[in-house]
Amino acid sequence: MKATIWHNPKCGTSRNTLAILEERDGVEVEVIEYLKNPPSREKLAQLYADAGMTPAEGLRMRGTDAEERGLPEADADTVLDAMVAEPILIERPLVETEKGVRLCRPKETVEEIL
Repeated sequence: MKATIWHNPKCGTSRNTLAILEERDGVEVEVIEYLKNPPSREKLAQLYADAGMTPAEGLRMRGTDAEERGLPEADADTVLDAMVAEPILIERPLVETEKGVRLCRPKETVEEIL
């Protein structure tokens, strides 16, 4: 099975989720440091749709100005545009496998798609 993780190496939850993936037998892990290589707007929309969540539910609030900008209440297009312009607004880690997509907070959430 292939697993793609949109990862921030400075984030403990992201590092711990990556460790779960790397320790799992039969899982080929692709690591994308999303702050360096952000997903396209289309990819982000697809990830959130596949996870069954709205872009606003995928907003990183801590350490960002998302609240001040009114992004939690904004429409999906506005949130996606902001995330593409400033990838720090993307909550992490997002993990995609053939079984689906999850925002892995807490890290154990990744088990649902392995």
